[in-house]
Amino acid sequence: MRGTEPQRHARRMGRPWRLLRRRRARRVPYIDHDPEWTIPATALVPESLDAVDTLFALGASGLGTTGAIEEDPACALVLAAGMYRGAGSAQHLMPAPSWTGLLIEPAPSADVRTLDMRTGVLYRQETVAAHPFRSIRFVSSAAPGTVAMRSEAAAGRLRAGPPLQQPPGKPITAGRLDGHQWARARSDLGAGIVAVASQHSARDGAFTIVERLAVYAADYQRQPRLDAVRSLLAKAEQAGFDKLLAEHRKTWAERWETVDVRIPDDREAQLAARFALFQLWCNVGGSAEAAVGARGVSGPGYSGHVFWDADVFVQPAVVTMDPAAALAMLRYRLRTLPAARRAARASGHQGARFPWESAASGSDVTPTSGYVGGEEVPILTGQLEEHVTADVAWAAAHYATWSGDTEFTGRDGLPLVVETARYWASRIRLDRDGAAHIDRVIGPDEYHESVDDNAYTNVMARWNLHAAASAAKGAVSPDEVTTWRHLADRLVDGYDPGTGRYEQFAGYDKLEPLVMADVAPPPVAVDVLLGRERVASSQLIKQPDALMLHHLVPDEVVAGSLAPNVDFYGPRTAHGSSLSPAITAALLARAGRPDEALQLFRTALCLDLDDLTDTTTSGLHLATLGGVWQALLTGFAGVRVRDGVLCIAPQLPSAWRSLELRFRCLGRKVRLHVTPGWVAVETDAPLRVRLAGHAEQAVRIRVRLSRLEGSDV
Repeated sequence: MRGTEPQRHARRMGRPWRLLRRRRARRVPYIDHDPEWTIPATALVPESLDAVDTLFALGASGLGTTGAIEEDPACALVLAAGMYRGAGSAQHLMPAPSWTGLLIEPAPSADVRTLDMRTGVLYRQETVAAHPFRSIRFVSSAAPGTVAMRSEAAAGRLRAGPPLQQPPGKPITAGRLDGHQWARARSDLGAGIVAVASQHSARDGAFTIVERLAVYAADYQRQPRLDAVRSLLAKAEQAGFDKLLAEHRKTWAERWETVDVRIPDDREAQLAARFALFQLWCNVGGSAEAAVGARGVSGPGYSGHVFWDADVFVQPAVVTMDPAAALAMLRYRLRTLPAARRAARASGHQGARFPWESAASGSDVTPTSGYVGGEEVPILTGQLEEHVTADVAWAAAHYATWSGDTEFTGRDGLPLVVETARYWASRIRLDRDGAAHIDRVIGPDEYHESVDDNAYTNVMARWNLHAAASAAKGAVSPDEVTTWRHLADRLVDGYDPGTGRYEQFAGYDKLEPLVMADVAPPPVAVDVLLGRERVASSQLIKQPDALMLHHLVPDEVVAGSLAPNVDFYGPRTAHGSSLSPAITAALLARAGRPDEALQLFRTALCLDLDDLTDTTTSGLHLATLGGVWQALLTGFAGVRVRDGVLCIAPQLPSAWRSLELRFRCLGRKVRLHVTPGWVAVETDAPLRVRLAGHAEQAVRIRVRLSRLEGSDV
């Protein structure tokens, strides 16, 4: 029975004392099971345990740990960003010693794992035992490299075992130092990961409690010093589990105070969007350098290789959350610039040619063959998908625009813009009529290979040349700047004034005019469904190249061309790439079709949470997570930065009466509240703001503008 009101009041009054006693006994602390902030395992795909392990991954400062259960003999996978092993296309992220394994006999037969995103912890509780197994773990966001776990179960059932365990793959070396276990993973490339751990067991009545702390250090150039890592562990031990957890929770509280999303009419979308933000924080970090692979440090997918995903999907989201982490991503590109220069020379060109896939040194590590529908096929992206070179330059400029560090592209980031422009200047072909072309490339739509004058590649190259000419400011000769502008102005882009759209590449309009309504509802890997040759001869596309231009460089495309391009390419897009749905949703919203946008946005939201592509087991799709935040910010909220001004042009779907976003912009912390009738902007420092239909104005603390009347209210 629930009891009388006085009895219920007595239980509530006694709860703080019980919690205090649990803390004194070093028992597993409880979490707040708030449905707006927590995701239980029962709410996810039940038949895919490995996918749940990925979804429940935790991370900070470039260190990630999957959410594997403690008794799993394979242990949780631990990865560190930029720590690679192997050579060539076989180069992959090196697993680090694991730290989550426990001996539980018998193992829990029924339990619930809960990801608490508000405080950044993974909680587990057995649901059937009289003295249930419980555990809580976290990767500290306040003490880089520090991890912690506390577990409890009936006495005699739980044993600690070794605090560090063998990861999959190459054996580790291990030993003891001052009573603590250490383990080291070595790479033939020079990288090293060292972990030092301590653990303690205690009794509290019928329970055994095991507490474990560990500190990891990783270096892509050399082996970290064992004594230095041991000293960091000593600091963690001195602080103790409870203080480490309190500091970790404080950091997460500060994060959510600064960056968040609230959709009162759509709690499911709100929770999934918070998951995207949470995992971006977990997978992207580090103040020095961040090599962010397609799956981050949440899994081994794509071997941890770095793609254009990092530059145009992840970094634009991260710069609105943590500008220092976005800058760390650019430092990876700056460090690997020498390899890009060598690649350009090897191809007979000048400047820098960034690789389609890169790893430790920045050299190309793209595989040369793979399998589609069980058939081995050549992979040409490493040779022909060259737009990544302009994407890197764009990322540098975008960071400068959004962060407010406007001098970056003329200072530290200048080589990224100039050297890439030099590559395009040497890559472009001039015909007899003086028109400029880029031949034999692959655009983001990878269904059509070795095409000429791909609209995305050409327009991004044109933007790159113009950006370099503006940023150089005397750093290069006037003749070179003149050449860049001359070539940029002559690059063909496939734009047809009659239709108002960009032809995806030369000859695209002559292909078989198939649309997805003739084939299957997207998202679908249509190249597997119909065969690569059939798709290559049709107008079906994996993701819309022309629409990406409108997303990244709206000032480089003809005004008013978004709608006709959305109308034409939308029905032809299979969304066979996980990168496609979120950005297309953003563009649909900008085109004044927010209800259609919401449908695609929901696809992006559940791509990992529902494991739509059956690939979440190999890691989270960071580009999708970054795209989700971009869709909210630049799509539905209509936010952009132009010339140091925060511009807002919202497009809310009819199902949402309100959208609230918190983000960083131009060195400020901004809160934006959008409704169908008005927009409110709050900022912690003066900020220039322009709402569509209003004049630009300086906001010092807060302003509320009417969307209906176009005036202050």
